[in-house]
Amino acid sequence: MVTVYEKAPGLSRRELLKRGGVGALLVISGSAVISPEHAWGLETAALKPETMATLIQMARDIYPHDQVPDKYYAIAVKSHDELAGKDAAHKDLIEKGIADLDAKAGSGGYRGLGWEEERVAVLKQVEDTPFFQAIRGGLVVGLYNQKEVWPIFGYEGESYSKGGYIARGFDDIEWL
Repeated sequence: MVTVYEKAPGLSRRELLKRGGVGALLVISGSAVISPEHAWGLETAALKPETMATLIQMARDIYPHDQVPDKYYAIAVKSHDELAGKDAAHKDLIEKGIADLDAKAGSGGYRGLGWEEERVAVLKQVEDTPFFQAIRGGLVVGLYNQKEVWPIFGYEGESYSKGGYIARGFDDIEWL
């Protein structure tokens, strides 16, 4: 007799533990956000480190790419800390926006929500606000203009300086 096991819906324990390492552990120490597992840190100057940690999680939820490490999301949102140091109105926009996000998320705040679907539902509640639009708009440039993430997406960069696309295999798409 052969027993057939149907795959249960959802994540296996192994998959849950494996995914838990992506964005799961950010330590706040003094004025810094640190990822001890991946050996990087981000010092904050104007915004609270808790705010930066929430911005990193928010960035990951707005533009989710499991293969992109948190370090690149942190680099993408760092500009908000720099701008907040020069512009009190921007600092107020970000700090109040994060406070509103945490309030809408309930006890434990936005980062305390365990599932991406829960966080996305909270983001949908604020997607028309100037706060959300400032974060989303900054991420388009801040995340995708980092040359270090281009290889992750298979983008080789501009081609003009290398003779153009036609002589460089413009039709060698392997992912289709």
